[in-house]
Amino acid sequence: MMKTLRLGFIVNPIAGMGGKVALKGTDNILKEALARGAEPVAPKRATEFLKKLEESKGEAAIEVVTCPSLMGKKEADEASLAVQVLPMKIGKSTSAADTKEAMRLLIGEKVDLIVFVGGDGTARDIFDAMREQDQVSVLGVPSGVKMYSGIFAVNPSDAVEVVLAFAQNEATTADFEIMDADEKGIRHDLFNVKLYGYLKGPFLPAHIQGSKQVSPETVDEKDNQMAIARFVVEGMESDATWILGPGTTVKCIADLLGVGKTLLGVDVYRKGRVVLDLDEKGILKEVDDWENTWIILSPIGHQGILLGRGNQQISPEIIEHVGRERILVVATKSKLQSIEGNVLRVDTGDAETDELLRGYGRVVTDYREWRLVQIR
Repeated sequence: MMKTLRLGFIVNPIAGMGGKVALKGTDNILKEALARGAEPVAPKRATEFLKKLEESKGEAAIEVVTCPSLMGKKEADEASLAVQVLPMKIGKSTSAADTKEAMRLLIGEKVDLIVFVGGDGTARDIFDAMREQDQVSVLGVPSGVKMYSGIFAVNPSDAVEVVLAFAQNEATTADFEIMDADEKGIRHDLFNVKLYGYLKGPFLPAHIQGSKQVSPETVDEKDNQMAIARFVVEGMESDATWILGPGTTVKCIADLLGVGKTLLGVDVYRKGRVVLDLDEKGILKEVDDWENTWIILSPIGHQGILLGRGNQQISPEIIEHVGRERILVVATKSKLQSIEGNVLRVDTGDAETDELLRGYGRVVTDYREWRLVQIR
């Protein structure tokens, strides 16, 4: 008889709200995010995970233990899933203290696996909560802005696959890096990320995103980036509009054009003029001819994620306006080699948009060189 899996479930309801509004995170700036029109992201992701879990579990025996209200119970109700609710009180707004209290209670409930919906900040809170307690396996459902830590599944559906494999003893266990990103520095275009610690979690190949790998600062890498930039610039239509995603390779393109570029933001270039660090609304306002607009993207090193990490400003609505055929992907040869299985991934938060982007696409890897790469 299969053992019942006791699954702890925590939702950080404000995680990811800084994405579309170009705040590069939500830590300590929720009021500003709300003032810019930010909307909750995590509750929808949490409900999606729970619905998929209920639909897919089959004969697997899974009991879910969660938090009251917006930290889990509300999402479980929306998924029509019966759950055990922890005896804790939370207010209208939640904090890191609530996440840590939930962790303490879940460990007391002797759960086998804790799934949280959030980003790197939530992962750090969970790590802090387990410093002096028994280690329980942890899995993240991505709902933050960047998510440089390796503890996350690629998307809610992949998280369900990992949970089911764990329940059936078909997933191995590994130690995953938890990264500490300086969000204040990132908002000023300064990339400052360091190792915070390790959390134990289930591992299922192709379903866990892994940690971000920083591009190497080598002569060969820079030469490769500039070769890509020359090829892209030569082919750019002079009257087209170009939405430039984050990253050093895309920045090389801007450098060759002779304009500024935020390393960690999304910018719009047209006819020698660039508008820097736009949010979703700013992009929609700036572009006036979607039939002649392109998006240039570079995947995150090692993770291979093309959309949905640090570039949520390029929303499903914008992707729909541009179309799949006018998304140009650039990546150096070493970056592609660092990506597990050479497969790129998308996680826009919208299932139809993700499906539109999946398949095989061309990636510019050098001057006049392309590679056909799977996008899933």
